[in-house]
Amino acid sequence: MTTPTWGEPSGPLTSAEFRTAAQAIMANIEQVIEGKSATVRLALAVLIAEGHLLIEDVPGVGKTKLAKALARSIDCSVRRIQFTPDLLPSDVTGVSVYNQETRDFEFKPGAVFANLVVGDEINRASPKTQSALLECMEERQVTVDGTTYELQAPFMVVATQNPIEMEGTYPLPEAQRDRFTARIAMGYPDPRAELAMLSGHGDHDPLNDLRAVADAALVRRLIETARAVHAADAVQQYAIALVTATREAPEIRLGASPRSTLQLLRTAKAVAALEGRDYVLPDDLQALAVPVLAHRIIPTADAQLNRRTTDAIVSEIVHRLPLPHARNPYDTRDGRASYESRGR
Repeated sequence: MTTPTWGEPSGPLTSAEFRTAAQAIMANIEQVIEGKSATVRLALAVLIAEGHLLIEDVPGVGKTKLAKALARSIDCSVRRIQFTPDLLPSDVTGVSVYNQETRDFEFKPGAVFANLVVGDEINRASPKTQSALLECMEERQVTVDGTTYELQAPFMVVATQNPIEMEGTYPLPEAQRDRFTARIAMGYPDPRAELAMLSGHGDHDPLNDLRAVADAALVRRLIETARAVHAADAVQQYAIALVTATREAPEIRLGASPRSTLQLLRTAKAVAALEGRDYVLPDDLQALAVPVLAHRIIPTADAQLNRRTTDAIVSEIVHRLPLPHARNPYDTRDGRASYESRGR
């Protein structure tokens, strides 16, 4: 598969260019991940929203393969970290080494210095090593020995973990989980997708045949285009109402943070752009509420005893919360042209 040409080297994309680029990336990933279009779409939306992705599911359903397929679809720097109990923070961030020739300390960058960092089984590393990701995920920088090093854009951490086998693992602290924009589960494929997987993966790994269909410059243009998507006041107020409801629900001991409100809206803008719109609908926020908010909240002891999952609690909040009265239109910009009309 050849890499498309995308007109101007910088600036926002037109609606047609955006959809063509996004569909090329998703189609490329789906050569490896069978029957998971919605999951692939959300992973790409998180990338475009400048967020980070936590893939949480049982072994063997393609968590790491999805992360690798996304990485190989973009021609940019990629590093993979296998998290283990003996992994050190310096293995992630880097370390200063004394150079005898120059008689000075020389910084050796760690694995986090890449556009896309794949962290496999992140909960197998110690809390000290996990905390090495806090600064880079939030501030896009790394500080070592008092010196701050900026990370290149785009920057995304895609981490995987197994929520079932907890022996020898360290649960992610709330501060770490809150830095992940969304949490997704792969789930088992349906019989047709599993049959296609047997046919396509039986004699070789299609991941080895995957070629990049985008580069870092194109991803930066996708991000710039998604930033310009319009969110009406009513939509922003609805996003705040969704997050506030998690803080007031009786089943929840700790609600979602203000960071989650911002990331919910950013991801909704990316989803709207993927659907060819330059404005956000409340439906976008509803569809993203569970993957963006559920992993950030802590249920009460009673809710846990009743086996109430955070996904179910957030889903009930979404259905219970009334939608904004003005259903249409949500493009409230008086006389402002959309990015599609600007590109013509």
